[in-house]
Amino acid sequence: MNIDFGKTAQDYRQHRVGFPEAFFARAAAVGLGLPSQRILDIGTGTGTLARGFALRGAQVNGVDPAAAMLEQARLLDQQVGVVVSYQTGRAEALPFADESCDAVSAGQCWHWFDRSKAAQEAYRVLRRGGLMAIAHFDWLPLPGNVVAATEALILQHNPRWQGAGGTGVHVTHFADLSDLSQAGFVGLESFAFDSPVVYSHEAWRGRIRASAGVAASLSPDAVAQFDHELAAILTREFSADPLHIPHRVFMVYARKY
Repeated sequence: MNIDFGKTAQDYRQHRVGFPEAFFARAAAVGLGLPSQRILDIGTGTGTLARGFALRGAQVNGVDPAAAMLEQARLLDQQVGVVVSYQTGRAEALPFADESCDAVSAGQCWHWFDRSKAAQEAYRVLRRGGLMAIAHFDWLPLPGNVVAATEALILQHNPRWQGAGGTGVHVTHFADLSDLSQAGFVGLESFAFDSPVVYSHEAWRGRIRASAGVAASLSPDAVAQFDHELAAILTREFSADPLHIPHRVFMVYARKY
């Protein structure tokens, strides 16, 4: 698919819930997001990780190829009174000097990269002993739940979408960081925990519009038709409002040797 999150930047800012507070506490416990730490957040999008780390006193740079997403990130930063330095760029060719960062983070984006090149670039910009972290906060399609119904509808409208059926645990990321011929990170560890999110019907529709399978890849008319059908499903089959959507946090991390 031709994915352009810039086309859905406003819905992304308004409706896509960022990582929960519990994530940042767990990340800090393993050395990520500490005061004065120099962090580069790649594929930053609307800055959900970058902003969370900046709120905890880190010095954060964010990189993303979509200028529209970075503009939304700046608006969100203004609302909470933090400053993150954003610039357009790609994870495979980072505009930063060798060994200039204490940590590199990637939230909800690693699967969009050329992972080998992104790992090599992260390794290059990290100082010795620096931390590389790949994080996710994924909805969980369980039998009969609203997530499963929503995924089925996305596939009806966009059969090329490959995001359905996830478990929230991304085991391939261990290989992405541990292959010495690619990057050479050591001391790999991970953590995972579940954290449900409350969405109103309206917010869930906005959240889904902001996904890769909908507004980031479909035409405006197709998005409108999809949204109409999702609203009908919610009214007919999931009338409780708000909805309690199961999510799973997952992070794999390692250090530059």
